[in-house]
Amino acid sequence: FNVCFIAEGDRKRRDVVFLLDGSDGTRNGFPAMKEFVQRMVEKLEVAENRDRVSVVQYSRDPEAHFYLNTYMTKEEVLDHVRGLRHKGGRPLYTGAALQYVRDNVFPASSGSRQLEGVPQILILLSGGRSLDSVDAAASSLKELGVLTFGIGSRGSDSRELQRISYDPNYALSVTDFSELPNVQEQLLASVQAVAMPITPASPTLTADDAIPRKDVVFLLDGSDGTRNTFPAMRDFVQRVVELFNIEANRDRVSVVQYSRDAEVNFYLNSYATKGEILNTVRGLRHRGGRPLNTGAALQYVRDSVFTASAGSRKQEGVPQILILLSGGRSGDNIDTPASTLKESGILIFGIGTRNSSREVQRIANDPTYAQSINEFSDLPSVQQQFISSLNNVLGQVKPMTPTVAAERRMARRDVVFLLDGSDGTRSSFPAMRDFVERMVERLNVSEKGDHVSVVQYSRDPEAHFYLNTYSRKEDVLDTLRGLMHKGGRPLNTGAALQYVRDNVFTASSGSRLVEGVPQLLILLSGGKSFDNVDTPASSLKELGVLIFAIGSRSSDSRELQKISNEPSYALSVSDFADLPSVQQQLFTNINTVFVEGTSSTTTTIAEGRRQRRDVVFLLDGSDATRNGFPAMKEFVQRMVEKLEVSENRDQVSVVQYSRDPEAHFYLNTFKTKEKILDSVRGLRHKGGRPLYTGAALQYVIDNVFTASSGSRRVEGVPQILVLLSGGRSFDSVEAAASSLKELGILTFGIGSRGSDSRELQRISYDPNYALSVSDFSELPNVQEQLLASVKAVSIPITPTSQTVTGTCVAVLYNTLCLVFLHDIPNHSSES
Repeated sequence: FNVCFIAEGDRKRRDVVFLLDGSDGTRNGFPAMKEFVQRMVEKLEVAENRDRVSVVQYSRDPEAHFYLNTYMTKEEVLDHVRGLRHKGGRPLYTGAALQYVRDNVFPASSGSRQLEGVPQILILLSGGRSLDSVDAAASSLKELGVLTFGIGSRGSDSRELQRISYDPNYALSVTDFSELPNVQEQLLASVQAVAMPITPASPTLTADDAIPRKDVVFLLDGSDGTRNTFPAMRDFVQRVVELFNIEANRDRVSVVQYSRDAEVNFYLNSYATKGEILNTVRGLRHRGGRPLNTGAALQYVRDSVFTASAGSRKQEGVPQILILLSGGRSGDNIDTPASTLKESGILIFGIGTRNSSREVQRIANDPTYAQSINEFSDLPSVQQQFISSLNNVLGQVKPMTPTVAAERRMARRDVVFLLDGSDGTRSSFPAMRDFVERMVERLNVSEKGDHVSVVQYSRDPEAHFYLNTYSRKEDVLDTLRGLMHKGGRPLNTGAALQYVRDNVFTASSGSRLVEGVPQLLILLSGGKSFDNVDTPASSLKELGVLIFAIGSRSSDSRELQKISNEPSYALSVSDFADLPSVQQQLFTNINTVFVEGTSSTTTTIAEGRRQRRDVVFLLDGSDATRNGFPAMKEFVQRMVEKLEVSENRDQVSVVQYSRDPEAHFYLNTFKTKEKILDSVRGLRHKGGRPLYTGAALQYVIDNVFTASSGSRRVEGVPQILVLLSGGRSFDSVEAAASSLKELGILTFGIGSRGSDSRELQRISYDPNYALSVSDFSELPNVQEQLLASVKAVSIPITPTSQTVTGTCVAVLYNTLCLVFLHDIPNHSSES
C-alpha cells in the first residue's frame, strides 16, 4: 500500500507495546530492561491523541502490566514502569506471548487504534530461545500490520528474532542487556520514522471479529486420577478465557467438573465480566471421586448447560462450543451422548492424555479437533495450537438457525456390511464382528444420520437386519454382539453382491438412494469366490454404491480390487485379527462421504468430465537422499503417467530443494505428458545441506502456486502439492504449512525412515494425507493410495450450472466438496 513518512511537525500517533522476557534467565538483566523502557517512553509523546504505551511481561505465561488505554500521561506510564517486578518462571514461551499480545493487547477494546490507521508497534526484548514455535504468531502479527522489532542478548536465537521481526533488519542484538543504550538511538529512529498508511487498512478479522459471539463450556475431568495435574488444567482454562471477549455480552463461559457425577461450577449466564470468571476459575477446587463417567457428563452438559435457562444462546444462532479435558478412559458409554451433542450442533474440542487420547478423538467433532499430551502439566505446549484450531473453526462458522446448523453438519450414509460367514472364517469371525462394532461406534447412527445393515453369506446370503430395522446405535450394537457365525460352503460372493443390490439397497429396506444419500458397501471376504463377481459388482457401481473391500491372505486381491470402486478401496490383512490395523484407513475413506444437498438422481463416482488439477511435486534433493533420488524420480514419472496432462486438464510442476529450492519447471512450462516425462527423466540430484523444508514450502507458495507460473487457483482448479522428504527440516515448517492450508492447497507428504512423521502430518492438509515408507525404493507401495486421493481431489463448489448434481463429498473438515458427474452412456470413455 502507499505510505507517507510522518514529518516531525505532523500529528504523529503510535501504539507501542513492550514485550519483556521475564523468565529466570533475565533476572540479572531485568533492571537494565526496565531502564531501557523508561528511556524509550521519555522520548515518546504520550497523550490520549498521540502515543500510547502498553507493557507485557512473560515467561511460561504472559501478563499485561497495563494496556494501551490504561494510562494517558507519560508520568503515569513511567511510574508504573519504575515499579515493575521481575516475573520469573520457565520455560520461555515466546510464541504464546506473541499470540497473547495479538489477541489481548492489539484489539480496539484494549486501546489499539489500528482501525484509525495508527501504526502498531511491538518491541520485544528476549534473552533466550523460545521453547514453543514462534512462526504462526509472528505471521499473524505481520498480517495484522504490526511492526515488530526484536532485541536479543547472547542467549537469544538471532534467526528466531529475525523471523519474529517485521523485517530481518528490525532485529537487533546486544551482548548483554546492560548494553541496551547502544542500540536505543537506532531503535528510536526506526520507531519515530515509522510509515503510516494514507488510508487505514482493513484489518484482518480475528475470530472475535468474524464470530461476534460464542458460548463456551469447559468440561474438566475432576476424578482422583487428575488430582496432581488439576492446577495445570485450571491454569489452562484461565489462559484461554483471557483470550475471549466477555464484555459487551459477546462471549459467555461455563465450567463443569466431573468424575462419577457432573457438577456445574458456574453457568453461561452466571457472570458477565472476564474478571468475575477468572476469579472463580482461580478458586476452583479439585472435585475427586471415581469412576470417571465421561458419557454421563456429556449428557449432563447437553441437558443442563447448553439450555436457554442456563444462558445458552443457541436459539439465536450463537456457536456452541464444548472444550473437554479428560485424563482417563471413561467407565460408561460415550458414543450416544457425543452423537447427541453433535446432532444438536455443538462443536466439541478435546485434549486428552496418553490414557484418553483415542477416546477424546471419538468424542470430538473431528479427530483434528482433539489434541494429545502426555499429562496435563504439558498443556502450555499445545495451548497455541489449540487456540489456532479453535479460531480456524470459528472463523468458518456462520451464525444460522440451530436446526440448519445441525443438519449441515450431520453426514448421512447408508452403510451395509457384507460378511463372509463361510467355513473358512469360523475362527476369525469374532474379529470380524468386533471390527464391525468398532466401525459402528464411530458412525452417527440415528434416524436422520447414518443407517446400518449387516448381511452374512457363504453359499447363500442372509440379512441379519436392514437399513430401516434400527435407528439407534445401541440397538445395532446389541444385535451385532449376538451375531453367530453362519458356516457353509462354497463361497458365492457374486450371488451375495447381487443379493444386497436387489434386497438391501432398496427403498423398501430403508435405502435413501433416491434422496441422494451416499450408499456404501463394506465387504469382508476371506477367500476366493466360486461364482462370477464381475456382473453384480458392475451393477452395484452403476447403481451408485461405493464398494470397499477387505481381504485376508486367503482372498484373491485382484478379485477384491475388481469388486471395489477403485483398486485403492481394496485393503488387505494377513489375518482378520489384524483388522484394527486398517480400520482408520477405511474409516477415513468412508468419512469422506458427506451430504450437503439432496438429489433425486442416482450418482456414480466417475472422473468428472473436464476434471482439472494443478499438481506440484516438491522433492528433497539434499545430500541424504542421493541414493533414494532415482526412486523418487521414477515415482514422479509413474504418477505423471496416470494424470491427464494437457492445457485444459492436469498441469504439473517439479521443484527440488535442500538448502535452497529450485524449480525445474512450472505449471505452465509444458503442455504435454511427453515433455514433462522427458524433463523428469533428465532430473539430476541437487545435493546440499541443511534441509530447509519450511523455506521450500514458502517458495512454492510465492513462486509456483501463482497465476504467472500457471496456477489456475482463481478459476477454482484444485491445487495439489506432493512433498517427498527424507529428513527432518532444519527450519520451522509451521507458518508455510498454515499458509498453504489457508490458500486451499491440498498437501500430501511422503517420508522415509529419516523423516519426522509428526512434521509431515503438520505439513499435510490432513494428518491422514501423510504417508510413510521405510525407504524411497518402497514408493510403489503407496502410489495407488496417493493416486486415488489425488484423482478424487475435491473441487470447491462454486458452479452455477445445474447439470452438476447433488451428492457432495467433503474430504477435509467438511469445507470442500467433490462434484460427481453422472456416468452417461454413449459418451467417450475418456476420464
